[in-house]
Order: sequence, then structure tokens, then C-alpha cells
Amino acid sequence: MITGNKGEWSEIYALFKLLGDKQLFLGNKDIEKLEGLVYPIIKILRTENNGNFEYSIQDEIILVSGNEEVLKIPISHFKDKALFLLNAIKQNKERTFSVPEIEKFMQSINCVSLKASSTAKTDITIVVHDQRTNQQPTLGFSIKSQLGSPSTLLNAGKTTNFIFKIEGITISEKEIEKINSIASRSKIMDRIVQIQNKGGALKFVKTERKIFSNNLVLIDSLLPEILSQIVYEFYTSELSNTTDLLNKTANENPLNFDIEDEHKFYEYKIKRFLTDVALGMMPSKVWTGQYDATGGYLIVKKNGDVLCYHIYNRNEFENYLLNNTKLETASSSRHGFGEIYEDNGNLYFNLNLQIRFTK
Repeated sequence: MITGNKGEWSEIYALFKLLGDKQLFLGNKDIEKLEGLVYPIIKILRTENNGNFEYSIQDEIILVSGNEEVLKIPISHFKDKALFLLNAIKQNKERTFSVPEIEKFMQSINCVSLKASSTAKTDITIVVHDQRTNQQPTLGFSIKSQLGSPSTLLNAGKTTNFIFKIEGITISEKEIEKINSIASRSKIMDRIVQIQNKGGALKFVKTERKIFSNNLVLIDSLLPEILSQIVYEFYTSELSNTTDLLNKTANENPLNFDIEDEHKFYEYKIKRFLTDVALGMMPSKVWTGQYDATGGYLIVKKNGDVLCYHIYNRNEFENYLLNNTKLETASSSRHGFGEIYEDNGNLYFNLNLQIRFTK
């Protein structure tokens, strides 16, 4: 029996839905269809444990195994199964569950697992016809589902800590202990307020891990400073949406960019960062700038629509990432941040970066 969570079943739903629709709809920054922009689907490629399969769309759907035609299935079957599966995913309250009716159909089309077998982030590969260029690009996607809980874009770890030096004050061990023992709901913000009340200020020094810092510098040499400011704004204000934090930072212009002609320095650099994170950059691994096989995201919406964002349409992809993410506080004890500590006679305070989709 095949069991999976809502996100995993959403991968099969996306496969059925796209084969039933026979076309790929593009999304805008608000996760709505971009009117008038569709890509007819030529075929969908899926790697299973038992081989590579092509779902080639003609008047009916043809399943191809290697170069050998295996079976033909009417498009209406995929439409029906997609609708059935969507309702099953929505109605299920369990963390993982099975859908026997769908499993039977999956086996009949050589689809034997929920997750495509792949070492890269690609969940599904689609060959489309681009009417604007008359090309047939092969596009790789990671599937993100709104049917379950929102997924993270950047996971927290000691790897995503930013180290700040506390300047302007000398405080006793007893005072440090008192500040570190603040256990309110907004304890990290409240600890920073106490430091500031005593006349102290946090000044960014570096990220905790060198690889993360160098990855950021590779994307943009000023990115560590810009992100440290955004992280600081998050922990010292009520703001959490990436756009709000970005706007506040841009208005304050801590890096003193020449904004006389209204260049969007901060927005441009943060969009580059979010795109690189979405397409393969991990804080703990050396980033070469090479996107993995995934070139974008397919979003499975609550209403069952499947929308496409791809590096192939870079502006929509960047705006989607910027407008649909927020910063959040991870476990401070697990990731070692949010407390005053001493090192070589100086006092420091770490802040952590974790980014999650808002829906």
C-alpha cells in the first residue's frame, strides 16, 4: 500500500491534473493565473524505480516506456482521477494516508511511487511548446503544495546564524544572566531591548559559517551585510514578511547606496538570493551558481489549480518568491542564537535566518 502526506500526494495530483489540462498555466506574484499565457504540454517525463517513463500528449494520453508504446489512456481518465485525488487530499486529516482507488490507477500507468526517483530537486519534468519562441524547452520543477502546511524555503541551522558584536556597554555576568533568562514569547526581541536600554548596540561581524558567507558573497559581495540588516529588523520589529522587511531596509539604506535615481539595489540583490536558494543554494554546501535540474516551482493551489514559476520566466519567479515568503524564528536553543555570550573579552549575540512560504 502506498502512503504519503499531503505534499507527497500533491505530486501525483499535479501529474494527473497537468495531463488532464494538457497545458501549463503561468502564475503571477499573487499566485493567480497570468491571463493569456499558457504553454501546451508535449510530454511529461518521470523517473520511477522501475525505469523512465514518458507521458506523451496527443489526442489521448500515450504512456511510453523507453521507445516502446505501452498503453493508451483517454485524457478524461486523468481529469477524473485528478478531481478524486484532490478531494481525498483535502478531506484527509491524517499526517499520512493511502488512497486505494488512486493507487490502483497509478499502477496501471506504471507510476509506482509518490515521489519521483531523483537525486536532484526535480519532482517533475515537462516538455512544453513555447509559442513565443517556437521552442520546445524541457523544464524541471519542484512541486510545492498549498494543500498541506507551508514549506520552508531556507531551513534554519547554525549554518544560518549571523554574529553581532555588542558595542557601547560593559555589563556584569549577573546582568548577562538576567538578560539571557528572559523567557517571554518574544524573548529574543525583549533581550535585544534590554541590551539597548543599557546603551548597547548590535553591530554585524560575520556569519557563523564561512561557507554560507562565501555563498552569499558569490551571489553579491554585499549580501551578508544586507541580510544581516533584514534579520536584525525581523528580530527588533513586528515585521516578518520578506517584502516589508526589505522595504524597511531599503528606506533606511544602511549601506548608503546612491538611491537618488531610485535604483532598487536591495530588492534586486534579495531577489537574486531568494532565487538561488529556491534553485539549489544550501548554506552548508559550496555554491557554484549552477542551478540543479530544477528550474522552477509548480504550485498546487487549494482550489486545485496548478501554476508554474520558472527561471525561464525569471521576473514572475522572482516576484513570486519575494511576495510569498516570510522570516520566522526557529528553535534558539537548538541553533545556538538569541543569547549574550563572551569570546576573547568581547560580548556577542547571534541572530538566525529561516525563511518560510506564507501559504
